[in-house]
Amino acid sequence: MPVTYEMMKSTTRDLYEWSLKKIPEDSKVALRSALDAETEDAPKKALGFMLRSAERAETEDTLLCSDSGVPTYSVKIGTGVEFGGDIKQAIVDGFADLVETIEPPILKFVTNPLTGERSYRGKDMPIVSWDIISGADYIDVTCAPKALGGGRWAALEIFSYPTLDEIEGWIMDMVVRAGSQHCPPVTIGIGIGGSFDHAAKLAKQQTLRPFGTPNPEPILADMEKRLLEAVNSTGFGPMGTGGVTTALGVHIDYASGHGFTPVAIAFNCWINRRTRAKIYNSGEVERIE
Repeated sequence: MPVTYEMMKSTTRDLYEWSLKKIPEDSKVALRSALDAETEDAPKKALGFMLRSAERAETEDTLLCSDSGVPTYSVKIGTGVEFGGDIKQAIVDGFADLVETIEPPILKFVTNPLTGERSYRGKDMPIVSWDIISGADYIDVTCAPKALGGGRWAALEIFSYPTLDEIEGWIMDMVVRAGSQHCPPVTIGIGIGGSFDHAAKLAKQQTLRPFGTPNPEPILADMEKRLLEAVNSTGFGPMGTGGVTTALGVHIDYASGHGFTPVAIAFNCWINRRTRAKIYNSGEVERIE
């Protein structure tokens, strides 16, 4: 049985809605740990409000934040997948169906950068990145909507043969520049190396990495630990209220490249929107998170 248009349409539609109404389970755990770590009243109140808001959105089937962002998907296609329709168009049509049916309704955040016009449709919308999984008989789809908190403060710089100290110094400059404007505590994704576009892709993918997963590269594992401590020593804290939790995690990946070295940084706000499912040739749709 092939992966059909309808399967792709309904799955991508549902992933977007779920991401607007429920935060990932590992984010809840990280927020509770942050609440236990804080000693001052203001950050503790902010974190408590976040957890209560997340619980209410989930139990009442409502939006957790009015900024629903724009639908952004990472789609990995197994080389053994059989297709039964136009899966690319299915993603577009799934978003259109969600706009028509979701309750409460979402606002018009799809913006034409040339005219400023806002609507539910636009060029290259939804935003989709594609990849291949060798030998798999399924399509692995992750939805991570990009709103202001998760998109505005991303940045990229290209260095020539940088040292790790130079890279970390630039990352901290970007953290300070963002301050608390991205709705912390945030998840920070960093991509090092490759090309301009590949470093940005690595950074975005690292924002989706579950908390607590170890980095297999010892150099990067040490860098993640140093940077998380440095970020949380800035004192911005939850929603800018101070305290020791500006970031819940710093996740880094790298790629080999030329002597010029792109370094990209991306942020996810405290909601850390992330939903994922696999669609199998058998017709099974497995919700991962």
